[in-house]
Amino acid sequence: MDTMSVNVATLRSATSVACARGSARDFLDGLVPAIAAEAADTVVLVVSELVTNALRHGGGTCTLSLIAHPDSIETAVHDRSPQAPRMRTPDLNDGTGGIGWPMVNRLARATTVTRQAGGKTVSALLAR
Repeated sequence: MDTMSVNVATLRSATSVACARGSARDFLDGLVPAIAAEAADTVVLVVSELVTNALRHGGGTCTLSLIAHPDSIETAVHDRSPQAPRMRTPDLNDGTGGIGWPMVNRLARATTVTRQAGGKTVSALLAR
């Protein structure tokens, strides 16, 4: 089983989200057997959304972990906030969000939120 952990510390910077996407892409590119391009794109999109949400709503820092299972990729993002993500009506006019968490839930086989000391971990299990 392949694993990777990346600490993403930021001041809510788009550069940090890009770094998380790049780290995820590097991890996926190193898998044997290789992951299909469409599946890899989905994992990178989910990483981007989870890291963005953690940085925006979870205290400005987070840790990204990726685990490759034989038939799936597990993404996990830990942040300092105990507040779970919530579904809300997307704001399509003012750009204040509401699209990411529903999208993650549609793309993932399963999502979980685990509260623990010092915050929470949001995980998504995706097809490999």
